Amino acid sequence: MMAALAFLLAGCDNFESHPYAAKIHGDTDIIAKNVAEIEAMQLKPPFKFAFLTDTQAAYNELEDAVREIRSRGDIAFVVHGGDMTDFGLPKEFVWCRDIMQTCGVPYVPVIGNHDCLGNGEQTYRYIFGTDNYSFNAGPVHFVMLNTIALEYDYSHPVPDFTFLTSDCEAVNALNAAAPGTVTHTVAVMHSRPFDEQFNNNVVQPFNYYLEQFPGMKNADPGAGTVTHGFCLCGHNHSFQAADLFDNGIIYWQCANTGKRQYFVITITDTGYEVEKIDF
Repeated sequence: MMAALAFLLAGCDNFESHPYAAKIHGDTDIIAKNVAEIEAMQLKPPFKFAFLTDTQAAYNELEDAVREIRSRGDIAFVVHGGDMTDFGLPKEFVWCRDIMQTCGVPYVPVIGNHDCLGNGEQTYRYIFGTDNYSFNAGPVHFVMLNTIALEYDYSHPVPDFTFLTSDCEAVNALNAAAPGTVTHTVAVMHSRPFDEQFNNNVVQPFNYYLEQFPGMKNADPGAGTVTHGFCLCGHNHSFQAADLFDNGIIYWQCANTGKRQYFVITITDTGYEVEKIDF
């Protein structure tokens, strides 16, 4: 019996490990490192950043998008809108990470619903970091949010209003101490309000909190103008620009990378411009 057990143990290398137990090599803690790099740039308008999303099962197209972004030479950093993976597998996260690392500029992600499948959330945290965070790119405050409530069955605060409240208070305190330090806010999420993944019991409070961030409040709602702030999202694999709450805050939804689309956003002193790139 013991001899048989020893034989089996000795032969374990002949079996492929379960994918969730795979060892992950290469860079980790990517969010913290890249946020520090973006903030150190001390960007001033006008500047450009790129947004792409839903790269699952489209790694060839992602390589093409990243190659094009790198060749432009005018992109300060890249934002990934989630669903880096199809099944939440470590190897998928690694594939996406390794391709994104070639873009030549820092990049930051949010988590998507596919990224939470299996042990995906733990892998995401190990490689990238937290699922709610913020940073300043010059005068622009980026709020990076986990909005995929359906994946947590209400066992986890999604959206996390404690985070939103404290972050909003902090950035407004910064502006009170040094007026004009932050003039724009960009909220990045995988799933937007009214999607099936969003906790739609809290869409109005969510909108209220976003309106409190610098640049988000429209001085003249309904007048056909937009705010200095806006939202970026993915999930639905199609392009759309929607003022979901009729308050001037536009939710810019990008198609999945498999459809060969990404955004280039230009931040200006007086607002922003979104260019849809079909590559």
